[in-house]
Amino acid sequence: MTTAPLADRAWTPREITADEAGGRGLADHLGDLGADGLTELLTEHKALVFRGFGVTPESVEPVLDRLLPNRLPYVHGNSPRTRVKGNLYTSTEYPQRFTISMHNELNYARRWPARLAFYCETAAESGGATPVVDGALWLASLDAEVREAFAGGIRYVQNLHDGYGLGKSWQDTFETDDRAEVERFLAESEAEWEWGPDGIRVSQLRQAVTTHPVTGAEVWFNQADQWHPAGLGDETAKELYDILPPEEFPQYVTFADGTPIPDAYVTQIRDRGLELAVDVDWRVGDVLLIDNVLTAHGRRPFEGSRRILVAMSD
Repeated sequence: MTTAPLADRAWTPREITADEAGGRGLADHLGDLGADGLTELLTEHKALVFRGFGVTPESVEPVLDRLLPNRLPYVHGNSPRTRVKGNLYTSTEYPQRFTISMHNELNYARRWPARLAFYCETAAESGGATPVVDGALWLASLDAEVREAFAGGIRYVQNLHDGYGLGKSWQDTFETDDRAEVERFLAESEAEWEWGPDGIRVSQLRQAVTTHPVTGAEVWFNQADQWHPAGLGDETAKELYDILPPEEFPQYVTFADGTPIPDAYVTQIRDRGLELAVDVDWRVGDVLLIDNVLTAHGRRPFEGSRRILVAMSD
């Protein structure tokens, strides 16, 4: 693992090697730990890297069964990915030349997974690390002005097309083509929605921070920088603004009362999360387990082929 050059860094994931486990396979080692032991270890360290266990595509299923006993579908997910098998997916299929900024999975939804597990099937020729960041450190790194501005929460807006348009369709997003099922999901999510001739518009009011249910740690917990055009970079943002007004973007975010979030706030959030992040540099067979509240993650640019699989659980 490598770290960004930040003098006051106070956290790094816990690495567990096959030698430390006495040479046992990872599934067996996790069985020795037990479900409670694994939970305690993850809560204490926030992220765990299992290295040198020789996990293969054929042997990853029993490992995931130990790490994530109740794997969840990626319903309402906004990033492009492919279902590999069951509730096991490819990691975000975003162009490899771009950085994916720090975020907690599905934290814009009413319910989010408690854990994520990543498995390295193919490591990139260069780059491609998965950066992880302590959400409490990220929150503390932001200027008081920014933290105060977000205290009232934020509003996420999605414009999901019916099969033709920018971004994901509502069918892909909700993994169904049944409108009634989508409406049931959104009602349970305390979201607002409106069907139009070309798809559906979804609006969700959410908090910008949350507290961990066990440790009580307060963490930065929103995707304002990923949903705001300023977080995409000047060139991409300009292209969007040239095509559409903000209220028609595939996804957009404002403060809770609908007022715009300043670009400078968004770039500060994005940049400080990435500056604080610790890079998990992948080797084939590595497994990364993270607490999805205490820890945010992202992706560094890469060259060559890279295949990281991900699963999530409650």
